Amino acid sequence: MKYAIEGTDSTFDELVLKSDKPVLVDFWAPWCGPCRMVAPVVEEIAQDYKDSVKVVKINTDENPAVATQFGIRSIPTIGIFMNGKAVDGVIGAVPKQHLVQKLTPYIKN
Repeated sequence: MKYAIEGTDSTFDELVLKSDKPVLVDFWAPWCGPCRMVAPVVEEIAQDYKDSVKVVKINTDENPAVATQFGIRSIPTIGIFMNGKAVDGVIGAVPKQHLVQKLTPYIKN
C-alpha cells in the first residue's frame, strides 16, 4: 500500500497549501537517480507519520508550474509546507533521520 499521494499542478493547492497538517513534498523526476534513492525513505515517512503528516510526490517533468512557483532547481528537493507556506526543506538524497529531524518541529503532538 502506498501512503504518499501523487500530486499535480492542478491538485497542489488542495493537497498541500490548504492542508490542515504539515505536508512533506517530494519534488522528483523518473530519470533522477538520487530521487529513486530517496523514494523509499519518503514512503517510509508517509507510512510512519500517516496520522500527523501528509506526504505528496510531485513529478517535476509532468508538473513544471509548481516546481517553477517554488523555485525548484535541483531534484530531489524535499519541501516542508505548513499553513500554505514552504517552511523548510532539503535538497538532495538525505538519510531518513535527517528528514525526520527537519519534520519533527512541525508535527503536533
